[in-house]
Amino acid sequence: MKRSPMKRSAKPMRKSHGKVANTAEREHMGRVAALGCIVCSECLGYQDTPAIVHHIRTGQGKMRASHFDTMPLCPIHHQDSGYGVHDMGRQQFAEMYGRSELELLAIVKNKLGVK
Repeated sequence: MKRSPMKRSAKPMRKSHGKVANTAEREHMGRVAALGCIVCSECLGYQDTPAIVHHIRTGQGKMRASHFDTMPLCPIHHQDSGYGVHDMGRQQFAEMYGRSELELLAIVKNKLGVK
């Protein structure tokens, strides 16, 4: 008798403040990512750039922000050498694109209609 292949369970979302993302947080992050890269659209004038979710670090110390304090960034603006927030740091990122993480987060929340 052949064994049926094991189904892999979905990987849990990364923890934020020590907690795995709940359904509302996952849905919110999906809506955030669906906006497309906020830097590409708001700072560079490009549209429809696929994005992944970035948890802001401003004001968080070493902890990751809440799953609700996230913004969409394309892989280049997220982690690419010389262009990404993780590569250059928050201050240099703000200087290069003319907006801080908090300013971009406010734009994202406004687009989603959340406070």
